[in-house]
Amino acid sequence: MEYVDYYEVMGVKRDATQDEIKRAYRKLARKFHPDVSKEVDAEARFKQVGEAYEVLKDPEKRAAYDQLGANFHSGEEFRPPPNWDAGFEFSGGFTGGDSGGFSDFFESIFGQRGGASAHRAGGYARGEGFSARGEDHHAKVLIDIDDAFTGATRTITLRVPKVTPDGHVSSGEHSLKVKIPKGIKPGQRIRLAGQGAPGMGQAPAGDLYLEVEFRPHALYRVDGADIYLDLPVTPWEAVLGAKVKVPTPGGIVDLKIPANSSQGNKLRLKGRGLPAKKPGDLIVVITIALPRADSAEAKALYETMAKQMAFNPRAEWETANV
Repeated sequence: MEYVDYYEVMGVKRDATQDEIKRAYRKLARKFHPDVSKEVDAEARFKQVGEAYEVLKDPEKRAAYDQLGANFHSGEEFRPPPNWDAGFEFSGGFTGGDSGGFSDFFESIFGQRGGASAHRAGGYARGEGFSARGEDHHAKVLIDIDDAFTGATRTITLRVPKVTPDGHVSSGEHSLKVKIPKGIKPGQRIRLAGQGAPGMGQAPAGDLYLEVEFRPHALYRVDGADIYLDLPVTPWEAVLGAKVKVPTPGGIVDLKIPANSSQGNKLRLKGRGLPAKKPGDLIVVITIALPRADSAEAKALYETMAKQMAFNPRAEWETANV
């Protein structure tokens, strides 16, 4: 998939004001409208201009796109980095998913935002004029696995795009204390009532939904409620068996390594994953670490093993006629 430079599509500079972007869109939409344009590629250009405008007209999408595309150029191979949009607070204006003909590039960035669309409830409050519930906002936040294991209260700072008086897009900050529930899993959401956009009249504010993802951890990775740990062991620990100390989110445990363990073997510690009504497990994956032959003695030991041990790890290839 190629990166699309929406500023290049619109023929505007990256620091263009919102009014300049609007004027550029009107000009290009008239030029390439399929009903009137004589350009050979009018329909494709019209769709591309519409997609670029969908992003650049919206301060929230534009701020996110600017951050994401700072190091990319038009036509360059592109894949969104994991959790690239973490820390942005968005209102419910995204039209991703079945939004009707947007490119794969657009969908890869904004396609999942349609599921958190704004909710408005409006009407006339008795004797007080028009009122409407505020928009719900949403954001993706990164937390530590340890916080999900124990529960915690953390201060989280979100970036909130806005338009300055001279028509440029900038980002402010919104900090708030968030209680992280014990056992929360990636993809689950925390609802903060009344932390969305203000309501109109006497109507209440909208809510803020925080979608949780985990920061990369030096030791653990998470799959559902299970936590995985790659455990390096020596060849003799794997072959002879051993008892080794293993870190878990709940503390150090002594783990028995069965004799003749192989690379990739899994040992399951039940109930030591993420807390839940049915707790996840800690799954320890054996990885065999080979000592380097960085001395004459170590090299001689490897040579002795090669002579005395009749071991061919590719024996199955020979019988399978590979």
